[in-house]
Amino acid sequence: MVTRPVVVISASIGAGHDGSAREICRRLTSLGFPVLRHDFLDLLPPGLGSALRSTYARQLRTAPATWGWLLRATAGPRMSAQAAALATGAAATRMLAAIDPAAAAVVSTYPLATQVLGRLRRCGRITAPTAAVMTDPSVHPLCVAPGIDVHLAPGLPIAAQVRRLGFAAVAVSPIVDPAFRPIRRRAEKAAARRQLGLPADERLAAVVAGSWGVGDVEPTARDILASRNAVPVVVCGHNDLLRRRLSRSGDAIALGWIDTMPELLRAADVVVHNAGGLSSVEAMASGVPLISYRCLPGHGAANAAVLATANLSPWPHTPHELAAELSLALDGSAILRQQAALATATASADAAEVIAGLAGIVAPAATPSMAP
Repeated sequence: MVTRPVVVISASIGAGHDGSAREICRRLTSLGFPVLRHDFLDLLPPGLGSALRSTYARQLRTAPATWGWLLRATAGPRMSAQAAALATGAAATRMLAAIDPAAAAVVSTYPLATQVLGRLRRCGRITAPTAAVMTDPSVHPLCVAPGIDVHLAPGLPIAAQVRRLGFAAVAVSPIVDPAFRPIRRRAEKAAARRQLGLPADERLAAVVAGSWGVGDVEPTARDILASRNAVPVVVCGHNDLLRRRLSRSGDAIALGWIDTMPELLRAADVVVHNAGGLSSVEAMASGVPLISYRCLPGHGAANAAVLATANLSPWPHTPHELAAELSLALDGSAILRQQAALATATASADAAEVIAGLAGIVAPAATPSMAP
């Protein structure tokens, strides 16, 4: 019986970091590990975490180009080191207090938490082995850190990026809930549409823009509608203003925050995204063709570039190009290309089993490697 807990540190900024943490916790629990999960924002001085979250949300909604500039600036070694030092100064004391001294391992799914964890591990203030989880297809330098024992990369191309930066990585299978799976029979699509109140006979393009519904979502819906290929179904998340505007305009079927993403993806014929995060992995796990479009500056564009290079998600830049990609998605051509790319990019190692092996509880599912 396992008695030593695994500590998982995420961050409630968007849904991707928490989504990966939630699935890792579920898998670790199934292996018999007690799990303690913390929000990195709660480990910051009072008020700073909520300020960071609201500033990030406001930045993406009102001045997304500045987010792209910030990510480019912090990609350099000097700025990256300064960001890591600031995060460590702000969170180190509370992080140490939150980590059980008897922890079997400590896992981070958020870049700033990874930086703090790596520094504490490197100087010996944390003795438990540590792992950092990559939650985006593109790997920013803040996602990796000296002192981290292993970086878990969902897919071989992501692991290769980590290794090029000089860090140990294990390529693991996608970290998504098993509810995200391809439909097994045609009746499942019809049932999902009935459950969500969606048209039974239309071609449907699910438009996802993160839990906050940010970016050029309305122009994306209009471009899909104008293509005459599909009806856009926009997941507005917590952006109630966007949902109301789309409902009034009639440019799309507008949904708010939903807890039925597996059903929505089973109902959809294609997914159009602007950030390339967790929703994209969920779509691929669900066997739905994926298209990047009007991507957010910074991580959105970087993720789209990686996905396009890997033949996992085309990245059209004009409405005409979007219409062409929608046609390929809807006639079945795109999913064949995506499945072929996934066959060469997907690893078989399980993230939870790698963490368990790192903790010395069971044999590691994979060995950290520095090989290209």
